[in-house]
Amino acid sequence: MLKDQDRIFTNIYGLHDKSLKGVMSRGHWDGTKQILEKGRDWIINEMKASGLRGRGGAGFPTGLKWSFMPKESDGRPHYLVVNADESEPGTCKDRDIMRHDPHTLIEGCLIASFAMGAHTAYIYVRGEYIREREALQAAIDECYDAGLLGKNNKHGWDMDVIVHHGAGAYICGEETALLESLEGKKGQPRLKPPFPANMGLYGCPTTVNNVESIAVAPTILRRGAGWFSGIGRPNNVGTKLFMISGHVNTPCTVEDALGVTFREIIEKHAGGIRGGWDNLLAVIPGGASCPIVKGEDMMDAVMDFDGMREVKSSFGTGGMIVMDKSTDVIKAIWRIAAFFKHESCGQCTPCREGTGWMMRVMERMVRGNAQKREIDMLFEVTKQVEGHTICALGDAAAWPIQGLIRNFRPEIEARIDQYTRNAVAHGVVMEAAE
Repeated sequence: MLKDQDRIFTNIYGLHDKSLKGVMSRGHWDGTKQILEKGRDWIINEMKASGLRGRGGAGFPTGLKWSFMPKESDGRPHYLVVNADESEPGTCKDRDIMRHDPHTLIEGCLIASFAMGAHTAYIYVRGEYIREREALQAAIDECYDAGLLGKNNKHGWDMDVIVHHGAGAYICGEETALLESLEGKKGQPRLKPPFPANMGLYGCPTTVNNVESIAVAPTILRRGAGWFSGIGRPNNVGTKLFMISGHVNTPCTVEDALGVTFREIIEKHAGGIRGGWDNLLAVIPGGASCPIVKGEDMMDAVMDFDGMREVKSSFGTGGMIVMDKSTDVIKAIWRIAAFFKHESCGQCTPCREGTGWMMRVMERMVRGNAQKREIDMLFEVTKQVEGHTICALGDAAAWPIQGLIRNFRPEIEARIDQYTRNAVAHGVVMEAAE
């Protein structure tokens, strides 16, 4: 269990003063200059030693990502880009950081930029996050006024933080599509290589990190890598913001240790499952693109990267969507399929055509107007989309449907049977009949 003194986000619920004076009284912006004086190599090695894995969903080691940036400048400026385009359904942690604890992110931008030799950080905020951007901008203005940012600031590292507002496209959460959008072009993923560390924003070396990954860095460096890596279990260390939505008694965003069990986190923070544990049907563990898991497999599952792999899903952002037995699980997955169809940028044929096709088949399956052989056909099509696109949106569209077929095939078949019985009773000719 996470002790209170080990929490990184001291104001995630907005209960305290979020001004610069308020956050300084809680230990932020403390000794930042001393951290920078230890040098770039020390910061990057400490971040590697901490074991922090990216908090945006993919879980790539953060220190390693920072180390990919060129050590020497070849004349091109270096950039840090913070991905605050939090558009994954079920995910809402970065929103709380920007709204209530924005100084953790700004201080993280300064330290991370210094470690990468960057003098400019761009924070790309999701189009729908209006108040969040205002709170973030107000905090940045405070830092400029106090001489913590800008030219000749108190830290001895010239630093600008620029907030850029998106226009509400999910695809711009993919790091290269985000860079395209920042440059004023259509938000479409780029082919890799070249990777952003060599050719990123405006063709310059760039690192793209999630809001939470950057916001936890100052506390890790202040308290030491050993402290952070001592929380959780090997390869899955540190604290994490979990989001719990759906059929729980008290939905919330909460900071806890990685490696806590699903049952523990739901009982302790979310007030239990609505209608009790016997009423739990299924859980999507890490945002809409993670495969759905049966309730009984989820109850004692460990909430971290490896724990979710064991139940054939993924940890993603830690955004749990809890479903009780009142849920039409087929319709829920159809709704996610409709989301991905709508948000596909259309650049890759498997995704552009496949997402629409999968959604339309799912739509018929919601009614039961399908044939049982189509279940395998649908699964086969998800395999033709998955892994055949430039970015991971194709995978994200395929996985929820694969999870549904893996775990809830009897429900799909029962609905087809029911539809067939009703059709025969009413003498209706079925659309899907050969």
